[in-house]
Amino acid sequence: MHGNIAKSMVWYTVTDPRDDPLNPIPGTLRYGATMIKGKVWISFARDMTIKLTKPLHVGNFTAIDGRGATVHIAGGACITVYKAHDVIIHGLHIHDCQPQTAGQIMGPGGKVVSIGPGDADGIRVITSSKVWIDHNTLSRCQDGLVDVTQGSTHITMSNNRFTDQDKVMLLGNDDRYSPDRKMKVTIVYNHFGPNCNQRMPRLRLGYAHVANNLYEGWGSYAIGGSSGASIKSEANVFIPKGNKEVTWRGGYSFYSVGDLFKNGASFTQTAQIGPARLKKYGPGQRFQVASADAVRDLTSSAGAQKL
Repeated sequence: MHGNIAKSMVWYTVTDPRDDPLNPIPGTLRYGATMIKGKVWISFARDMTIKLTKPLHVGNFTAIDGRGATVHIAGGACITVYKAHDVIIHGLHIHDCQPQTAGQIMGPGGKVVSIGPGDADGIRVITSSKVWIDHNTLSRCQDGLVDVTQGSTHITMSNNRFTDQDKVMLLGNDDRYSPDRKMKVTIVYNHFGPNCNQRMPRLRLGYAHVANNLYEGWGSYAIGGSSGASIKSEANVFIPKGNKEVTWRGGYSFYSVGDLFKNGASFTQTAQIGPARLKKYGPGQRFQVASADAVRDLTSSAGAQKL
């Protein structure tokens, strides 16, 4: 995400936890995300809890960086990346998000936009690309923790902690939405659990590389897919509470390589990955995957960190 840094970038500090969705107050998170034109890097002056009254829409070349403070986005609306690119969301505690009614908000670039009713997702990524969701702690949202939909691609979710949630991560929300066939998502170094039930992730149509994650128990399933989805599960550690199948199957191509299955975990593989599958990522997008034996160390600092 080197494109987020430039001489013209604005360094903005949040000093005020209040939220006005239509008339953002200087010093608030919404002001920094919507009223500053061009590239912006948002940090926080101190620990705070922000209750968003309407979803926060994040625009192009925006970084929200919670390092140096303990920042909670909780108890109200949460974060939406809509038709945007080059976005970083780092170091936040996002939890207890609530459904929202239709209305108007201030959007990126200082433009008022109308929005429909909102599901209670922690982070929604819609028709966006080059989004990095890193070192966040997400839990207890009424719908899901992360949704990536409607043609979004080149999404990376790394070093996050997901806990206490039924539906964790949805990649593609409609079996008939063909633009999601281009979706590419990397899910790496995350810690799922305890008390997560399903969708870690649940993928439709696109491709996901799921590598070096720790799965600490699940209810229905850990990884699922349908409508021709392709998932490469590589060097993850799966630890159910008892004998459990990792996958849910609904018309997809699943491949497991180097995964570590403990405590009765099992993985129903449906495909081998050959050169055509590996070409889903270009040379600049591939990375070295560690052995599953290193996953506990690699995920030991997953979640928001006050550095």
